[in-house]
Amino acid sequence: MGFSKDGEGGESPGLSLVSSTPIAANESGTPDVADKATLLKLAQLRQEHRDLDEAIQALIATGPFDQLQLTRLKKRKLMLRDQITKLEDDMLPDIIA
Repeated sequence: MGFSKDGEGGESPGLSLVSSTPIAANESGTPDVADKATLLKLAQLRQEHRDLDEAIQALIATGPFDQLQLTRLKKRKLMLRDQITKLEDDMLPDIIA
């Protein structure tokens, strides 16, 4: 497990997902309603991902912990990361080479 920069400039053990995805826009340059909904969902998933990271770190810091609970939290966090990545990929336009 490596160290990564957290949102406050410090270092925290574990994985952190920090991404800045550009907002997709329609022809007039304004975000579509569907894009706004996608951005909202993306923000919610990122927040849940951060919350799970904090919960995992708190569980580890408390000393003896339930390994099964820790494994479930980590699997949920990985699932969220996959959902975030998929949404980000869906927002980017396909580039025809």
